[in-house]
Amino acid sequence: MDAKEIIARRVALELRDGMLVNLGIGLPTLVARFVPMGMSVAFQSENGLIGFTAPPPEGMANRDLVDAGGGFIAALPGAASFDSATSFALIRGGHVDLAVLGALQVDASGRLASWMIPGKFTPGMGGAMDLVVGAKRVIVAMQHAAKGAPKIVETLTLPPTSARRVSLIVTEFAAIEPTDEGLALRERAPGVSVSQILANTGARLIVAEETPEMRLGCG
Repeated sequence: MDAKEIIARRVALELRDGMLVNLGIGLPTLVARFVPMGMSVAFQSENGLIGFTAPPPEGMANRDLVDAGGGFIAALPGAASFDSATSFALIRGGHVDLAVLGALQVDASGRLASWMIPGKFTPGMGGAMDLVVGAKRVIVAMQHAAKGAPKIVETLTLPPTSARRVSLIVTEFAAIEPTDEGLALRERAPGVSVSQILANTGARLIVAEETPEMRLGCG
């Protein structure tokens, strides 16, 4: 099981029946593959669709059915499509129960940076700023490091996406919850030790006497 699948399976355990869930571009879209059996979740793509699921089998893609990043998706019976203005009215109106977003960095206070690297081409800020502010709960789904550098840092070195802290950070190493006291290590991934997590994290973590092993959803 690779790092992205570990992350997606763990995030899927945060889904609840009847939720409206926005999946961000990239890694977060994998969560749609691991919805617990028997659970009904409405996934929203900010380009104007509610009711999609994982990508269809090869050769079955519909070029008119894509997510916000242009990846192919499949629509479930009862799916609804609409314009971008309506999509963002749902987000800004507080109707999204959960947003799952990627990130470039998350700092010790739980703020994320996700939309640009200064000096590099950025196609646009996308909907992350609206989602972090508007969704009832926000989970960051990202790999723990990039090119050997921790993505969980004491202080952001990239432009922040929002002043609001996220609800949970899930990586292939750990599940970490931002709290008023700081970043609390809640779970460690299978086969990963607390010392490994600390060595690969650029911010101070609050560590309990016992850190349980992460459960992974099976879909």
